[in-house]
Amino acid sequence: MIGIVNGTRVTAIGMLLATLCACEPPTDAETALREWVARGEAAASREDRRELMGMISPAYADARGNSRDEIDRMLRLLFLRQDNVKVVTHIEAINLYGETAADMLLTTGMAGSDESLLGLRAEAVRFEFELEHDGRDWLLTGARWGELGEELR
Repeated sequence: MIGIVNGTRVTAIGMLLATLCACEPPTDAETALREWVARGEAAASREDRRELMGMISPAYADARGNSRDEIDRMLRLLFLRQDNVKVVTHIEAINLYGETAADMLLTTGMAGSDESLLGLRAEAVRFEFELEHDGRDWLLTGARWGELGEELR
C-alpha cells in the first residue's frame, strides 16, 4: 500500500502488482508473495485500509521509527487527502529465507486526485519490504523506502 504524508513520509502497503521475469519457475512461497502484493494493490485501489492493515504484522517496526499504528495513521491521511488512487508495481527481486522469511525489492507508481492546483498527485517510490510467514499468511514486518534515485531509509 503509497502516498505522500508530511512531505517525505511514504507508506507502501497494498499498492503492488508483480511483473518480474525470473529465470526459474517461482516457488510456492514466491507465488504466495506475488499474490500478497496483488492483494495489497487491489486493497489500495479500493482504499481499503482495514485489509491493508491486516497485511502488516503487529510487530512492524522500521528504521524511521514507525510502528504499525503510525502506518495506519499514514494510510488514513492518504485516503482522506486523495481519491481514485491507482497503483502499478514492479517487483525487482524476491529473496526467500526458508519458507517463513523474505525480503522484496519493488518500485511502485501511484497517482490519485486531490485538492492541488492540477488536481492530481503522482509519485514513484522504491521499497524494500521485510516479510514473515505467520503460519497462515505473509505479513510485513519492516520496510525501507525512498523516491526513485534516493537512498532507501
